[in-house]
Amino acid sequence: MRSPILILALLVLGGCMKVSDLADGTTYQLRDAGFLDHGRTERLASRRLQQDSFIYIVQGHFVPPGDAYPRPNVVAEEAFKGFVEYFPLVRRARSPAGLEEAMGQARAAGAHYLLYSRFAYADDRIGTGEEWADQQGLDRLGTDRGVIQLMLIETNTRYLVDTARIRSRGGFLTFYDAKPEDLLGPPLRDYARSLIGLSR
Repeated sequence: MRSPILILALLVLGGCMKVSDLADGTTYQLRDAGFLDHGRTERLASRRLQQDSFIYIVQGHFVPPGDAYPRPNVVAEEAFKGFVEYFPLVRRARSPAGLEEAMGQARAAGAHYLLYSRFAYADDRIGTGEEWADQQGLDRLGTDRGVIQLMLIETNTRYLVDTARIRSRGGFLTFYDAKPEDLLGPPLRDYARSLIGLSR
């Protein structure tokens, strides 16, 4: 008796929503509840760029406060990975630079826009036995967190097109041996999508 009712329930649910929509909804809920990695982007403007815009990506020298020491150019590297999927004309600097130096590099490359980024905050919590042996603090157990700041500047006019702040938080199911920089990829890719008007 149970199996016909179960099959009927699945058919009714299947008619209401696609399986991919159910999976996306479940993933969103798990991220929001803190079980999976989560990133939230706050944009100042909602301007869209043409897909053939040439964007030059640079990370500032700023070393984030917090208990983490991410690679010096990791934000630019992760931003490039996210942007290259949506903007064919994108390049990144090989090393961090100050804003004026970054603007000079972007203009020399012929870029329309400079995406200037910095790692504003990083907290690498205890996630492995080795980290526990080093820190041995119950208050240090937990998920990693990070904040990055982005400025999108038009190179010809130096007009600030957009600013964004991305807050990332690790998930309880994915925190083992993770670092704050491991959380950057998906929200940076979502930011690139938002710049050309695509929803998540």
